[in-house]
Amino acid sequence: MGATVLLSCLFPVPPSVLAGPDPNMKLLQDIVPSADNNIDTKFLVLDKDKTTLEGQHKVCLALVGDDTAAVHVQFWGDECDAFNPSDIIRLRNGIFSYHHGNLVLRGGKRGKLEKIGEFTMTYVETPNMSEIHWIPDPNNPKNYIQDSVISPVSRIFPPLE
Repeated sequence: MGATVLLSCLFPVPPSVLAGPDPNMKLLQDIVPSADNNIDTKFLVLDKDKTTLEGQHKVCLALVGDDTAAVHVQFWGDECDAFNPSDIIRLRNGIFSYHHGNLVLRGGKRGKLEKIGEFTMTYVETPNMSEIHWIPDPNNPKNYIQDSVISPVSRIFPPLE
């Protein structure tokens, strides 16, 4: 507990980051692919790829995590410059869906990403929810269920040895 107080003195951290869990926030281990913008979550940016152009729009991919799982996040436009490794981000109304064959978490047109702090968040890099093969749920084809693990860790951002 003293370390949190010390870190919050060295690096300004909003009370929302240090507060207990928000019941409306999903843990990364609980997200599933969907066509709906309904994911509210919080995560730490672990690594970020270089920014490229897709048409006339800037895009970049990042590896993010919380204390339950990791996932690839797609940043668009100004988001590519706004967020960096060690940033804690809150996503509201996000979407976890396929983009060019890759399963990514993103804000989409209706979602919002905002930086809420830095450094003071625990995380894991496995399982990576983007590295799971999902199939339609036989009991409800509008939902998806996990079929198999493609890779236990990110193939785009391999862990340091």
